[in-house]
Amino acid sequence: MIIDYEAVGLRIRAARKKAGITREALANDADVSLRFISYIEKGQTKMSLETLVSIANALSVTTDDLLCDNLVHAFHVYNKEAQEVFDKCAKRNAPVLVGILKAANDVLEKDDRFQERLKSKKEN
Repeated sequence: MIIDYEAVGLRIRAARKKAGITREALANDADVSLRFISYIEKGQTKMSLETLVSIANALSVTTDDLLCDNLVHAFHVYNKEAQEVFDKCAKRNAPVLVGILKAANDVLEKDDRFQERLKSKKEN
């Protein structure tokens, strides 16, 4: 398996901004250099498991929150993110958001079925 460090970095950056923490404060709290945090957020370097846990603790998030784009079983993270969107939206926008989600899901399911048929035809 290949870890998408750019996706991890983007999630770290988003969690840091959501928490209102500067890169410098995060670096201090996670006991790493400011430059290293910058490289991590840009997906330009790998990090140890210890560093990942330190960053998650400093941001008060779980490692699943930071790694979910690399996890097969991360539905709970996306569910939490969707709930946060609904919690912040105006009540009048909720039906529109649900409609968008349903439509997007329908398109994705149709594409999955199409890809399966294509694969089946190639195998025959």
